[in-house]
Amino acid sequence: MVLSFYVHIPYCMKRCGYCDFNTYTPNELREGATLEIVSNDYIDAVLRELDAAPRDLVPTIFFGGGTPSLIPPDDLGRVIAAIKARNGLTEECEITLEANPDSVTAEKLKGYIAVGFNRISFGMQSSKSHVLAVLDRTHNPDNVKRAVDMARAAGFRSISVDLIYGTPGESLDDWRETVTAALTLDIDHISAYALILETGTKLAARIKRGDLSKPDDDVMADMYLLVDQLCELHGFSWYELSNWSKPGHECRHNVAYWQNKNWWGLGPGAHSHIDSKRFWNIKHPTVYKQRLFDDESPIADSEQLSASQVKDEAILLGIRMREGISLELLEPRQVELLANYRENGFVVLEQERALLTPAGRLIADRIVREITI
Repeated sequence: MVLSFYVHIPYCMKRCGYCDFNTYTPNELREGATLEIVSNDYIDAVLRELDAAPRDLVPTIFFGGGTPSLIPPDDLGRVIAAIKARNGLTEECEITLEANPDSVTAEKLKGYIAVGFNRISFGMQSSKSHVLAVLDRTHNPDNVKRAVDMARAAGFRSISVDLIYGTPGESLDDWRETVTAALTLDIDHISAYALILETGTKLAARIKRGDLSKPDDDVMADMYLLVDQLCELHGFSWYELSNWSKPGHECRHNVAYWQNKNWWGLGPGAHSHIDSKRFWNIKHPTVYKQRLFDDESPIADSEQLSASQVKDEAILLGIRMREGISLELLEPRQVELLANYRENGFVVLEQERALLTPAGRLIADRIVREITI
């Protein structure tokens, strides 16, 4: 058995207007506090939680957030070293760092390589300043190339950028320029996500007040098809609904999620999945740390998935991927429903598998809902 680890770093210097992730600025945690003050014992708490995890061999570790690149390499390296000593790492263990382009230096990136990281994902989002301003992103778009080049020089073997499309005020031409700019970088992987307006975020409130226009669904569909076309032209193959990579540079950690393998989430709000049982930690970093320092479990709640739920999730996650799903997984009525989508050009049925076409990916959620009701 193998076990992937997700390590949540819940700190950001500023909250982006669209973000509803479990992240906190230092001032939100303690008025007037610095990052060093609120995070000084955080890694100690994470290492305490690690003691509760299974001891299976580890093929992937992913540090997400928040902004993990705010934390010094030696501190994150303590987590990698502890997992290696306790569980052992596979020979080609993929260890990913999420990073803000403005939060890294050449020296810092070399430090991350030295402690074991080999893959990095930069939050680029857009190359257009007016789009970044709407998203409340703080980085200078010119710094993305600089950060990517420094990461490659430091020794990262896989480099990814994250993009967001559908921001209010973003045109199809703006998006074309962003994707084109990303594809000129020395990268191996692109993730492109449709903007989701989450209730309670600053951006959702601005749209509700009428300050900004809601993204147009048809334009967003065109944006998805455009990024797919441009990536394929540049040697980046689609392998999951929102992800494209050069051969051999798929994110193996995320593939483990989509294949419903076992993973353990370390940190506040982190989710875990062990043998069809799902559980998640309390969200607030201060409470999370206090529980662990009091020798109490940080787990907030859990659920045991039924056989039916496991099957539905295999369909939900599998159909998102390039390989699609085996027809053996489906009941006759589900195969019949998919056949209808095939006639309309949304699904391909070949070699006893169901695969989504580019147009089918646009309505993947609708297809899944219909066949799993």
